[in-house]
Amino acid sequence: MLLFIEQCLNGIQLGLLLFLLAAGLTLVFGIMDLVNLAHGSLYMLGAYFAATFTALTGTFIGGIFLALIATLLVGMAVEVIALRRLYGRDHLDHVLGTFGLILFSNEMVRLIWGPAGLRVALPDWLLRPVEFIPGVFYPSYRLLIIAVALAVAGLLYFMVMRTRIGMLIRAGASNREMISALGINIKLLYTFVFGIGAALAGLAGMMQAPILTVQIGMGENILILAFVVIIIGGIGSIRGAFVAAILVGLIDTVGRSFLPEILKLFLSNQAASTAAPALSSMLIYIVMAAVLVLRPQGLFPAAGK
Repeated sequence: MLLFIEQCLNGIQLGLLLFLLAAGLTLVFGIMDLVNLAHGSLYMLGAYFAATFTALTGTFIGGIFLALIATLLVGMAVEVIALRRLYGRDHLDHVLGTFGLILFSNEMVRLIWGPAGLRVALPDWLLRPVEFIPGVFYPSYRLLIIAVALAVAGLLYFMVMRTRIGMLIRAGASNREMISALGINIKLLYTFVFGIGAALAGLAGMMQAPILTVQIGMGENILILAFVVIIIGGIGSIRGAFVAAILVGLIDTVGRSFLPEILKLFLSNQAASTAAPALSSMLIYIVMAAVLVLRPQGLFPAAGK
């Protein structure tokens, strides 16, 4: 039972990291109609910025704050310099253009930081386990990830649903031509939205940096999961991204932990050990396929979609 609770917490933590990545991706795709394969590169850059600024400042919190600002500015610069020329073009052009940005980002990181991976050291107060509930100890840093991601989710929901800029974002997602005709600077809105999306992706990379090695290409695999999340949740829907990210995180983590033992009830140990990893990886895509069949627009489609 204690193992199940711990793995559920791990699944929630993974899901919330996926939400940070998928929220920016679904905003960009839902509002700007831009297929951005380079979103994972911003995740990678956030992790590298965190490693660099943490080493320079000597404080983890200060390094994260500076890295967040740096990722925001880089995202806005990328939108103005490169992506703005792709608006109105076919999605194939988006794929080719942003794939080129992936290659450019990887080589740029190799030139600046070198091919070797980096590590981000945590302060002592984040290394101690916390008794989450009686008898269940959980790493304090993973609890911090959950708390930060929940706070960001709340702030993002408030911004989108309760503020003027959120009203413009929702209007842009529904009818970008109309808000442009009403005198709204659509280019500035797109730059702002892309910068927010980049900051969210970078924050996910920063939170993951102390857990994994910061390395070139680290955002490419997790980007696939982010696309799965927005397909399940609904394109352009923050609520859908949140629910789907938690669902995907739990399925992935709990499935990898307990599916081998379940399969051993029906198969030999060798067959179960061979089949379990493949089946665990397939579970997420099976859920995605079921959602596409039953609710093609996702669990919580955005208004106007």
